[in-house]
Amino acid sequence: MRSEPSDNGRRPAFAVEPGPGQESVWDYPRPPAIKRDPRTVEIKDGVALVARTTRSCKVMETASPPTFYIPRADVNVDLLVRVDDQTYCEWKGSASYWALARRPEVPVAWSYERPRSRFESIKNFIAFYPGRVDCFLDGEPARTQAGRFYGGWITSEVVGPFKGEPGTGHW
Repeated sequence: MRSEPSDNGRRPAFAVEPGPGQESVWDYPRPPAIKRDPRTVEIKDGVALVARTTRSCKVMETASPPTFYIPRADVNVDLLVRVDDQTYCEWKGSASYWALARRPEVPVAWSYERPRSRFESIKNFIAFYPGRVDCFLDGEPARTQAGRFYGGWITSEVVGPFKGEPGTGHW
């Protein structure tokens, strides 16, 4: 079994073969691709509805489950506060972070206020971490991607293995 991803554009031998209606994260491109997604995306904090949209952007990058970005207009931003954390993505630019107002010490979301030109379509969108809030894709709960940093949504439609799992630090 190989331990590194392929650099020839083909899915590596260790990748799970997708079944009907599934996608392999090893077929996603690098740099990431963005696609509008009309499915219902919901974010909840217990019973409180934080966001709901049918206008999300699905961001897909090799080895990671997709991330869903929600238009800020479809987010109840009154439930959120900005936090001081900031990171930099080589593709998207500087990320800003958000927490629930009732729990300001734990970032639950991030956004790119001034994304690089290729990712301008996610400006004024917010992405949420499954596991820190309840995230749903057409009613299916999203499971969290391993690793403190990652925010991919693992659902029944994607197969891995996924970046962040044990033994993937070199990907």
